[in-house]
Amino acid sequence: MQERPRRKRAVNLSIDAELVALAKEAGTNMSALLERALERELKQHRDEKWRKENRDAIQRHNRFMKKHGLLSDDWRKF
Repeated sequence: MQERPRRKRAVNLSIDAELVALAKEAGTNMSALLERALERELKQHRDEKWRKENRDAIQRHNRFMKKHGLLSDDWRKF
């Protein structure tokens, strides 16, 4: 399945002038770099939010597993 092109939006940012100069000198695509950094940051935020929202269920599951073991233990041959 082919991925649809993402819609881009121009934004204004304030970035340290020296960092901008160094990035340009290095040939860095700052838009692509920012997109990747935002994707990582937002994924980390979503993951942390999921962990907080599911903390109780995970703890209950872990207690159950500690007490009862894997449900397939009776059928495992290794």
